[in-house]
Amino acid sequence: MVCHGAERKGQNLTRPRSCDWTELLTSVCCRTVCVCVCEVPDEMEMQIVAKSNSRKRRKDGVGPNGTTDDEDVSPMKIARPTLSQPAPFADENGVKSDKAYERLTLEEAKIGTSLDRPVRVYADGIFDLFHSGHARALMQAKGLFPNTHLIVGVCNDDLTHQFKGFTVMNEAERYDAVRHCRYVDEVVRNAPWSLSAEFLEMHRIDFVAHDDIPYSSAGSDDVYKHIKDAGMFAPTQRTEGISTSDIITRIVRDYDVYVRRNLQRGYTAKELNVSFINEKKYNLQERVDKVKQKVKDVEEKSKEFVQKVEEKSIDLIQKWEEKSREFIGNFLEMFGPEGALVSTSQ
Repeated sequence: MVCHGAERKGQNLTRPRSCDWTELLTSVCCRTVCVCVCEVPDEMEMQIVAKSNSRKRRKDGVGPNGTTDDEDVSPMKIARPTLSQPAPFADENGVKSDKAYERLTLEEAKIGTSLDRPVRVYADGIFDLFHSGHARALMQAKGLFPNTHLIVGVCNDDLTHQFKGFTVMNEAERYDAVRHCRYVDEVVRNAPWSLSAEFLEMHRIDFVAHDDIPYSSAGSDDVYKHIKDAGMFAPTQRTEGISTSDIITRIVRDYDVYVRRNLQRGYTAKELNVSFINEKKYNLQERVDKVKQKVKDVEEKSKEFVQKVEEKSIDLIQKWEEKSREFIGNFLEMFGPEGALVSTSQ
């Protein structure tokens, strides 16, 4: 394949027939950018949607985050290179950039940024019993800007138990649940309860996403107040009807049902923290329910049998009435209209 943008410069760039990864060959000529992408395996395919939005900057001077003013800015909405692997942990991945960090303004973030400078959005939480409400909040955070790198902070067990209460899932399970959400690009383990300036700078955070209801905790009326005052807060919407507390309430409300369910599935009374007496009670209830179900099945079958008998009886009565009329008619024909016996030989 020939790159036509390069031909204008007298160059001939050809794409090799086989390639193990995506090659990005960029040639700028007459303000034209030509991008050549090699074929890649399906599981490692990157989807890049370019949005043209060229604008001139002053010729002299340097813009934020190392961009020069004479460059044309072409915002690009990108997806993570692959969705076949979980999101990396921040303490293992780290921020790899030699450029001096300057936070983006809201206007710059909305317009769109270059491929190597995504808008870094941070969202934090407990994410116990990870559910659709959590996923929807992260989806909103990911879609705030055309080119978003979503960092999700998950608090550890000690901090969560201290400020919020006991969790069903431990911290390792919660970390793992979040990093397998498709909208997450990076996970921060042992996330702080309140965000400090040092934490925001260390992770190069541009905006913090959370629902805008004041979050009262740790002696503060709103732990995100200083973020809002700094103009770094990006509100998301809560999903009504689903929360970790709602799920736990359902389980507590129908506790006996779920205990009996798990006993039937092979869990022991010790594993379920059920006493010997309660175990026997649940087993007896299970037997009684089975007997009730059998009786109910017998009643339904009996009703079906009675209904069939009634239908048969009605059918027999109708047939008997028809035969009776036919017999009486034949009998009257034997005597004739004067009542005398009519000979069949006549």
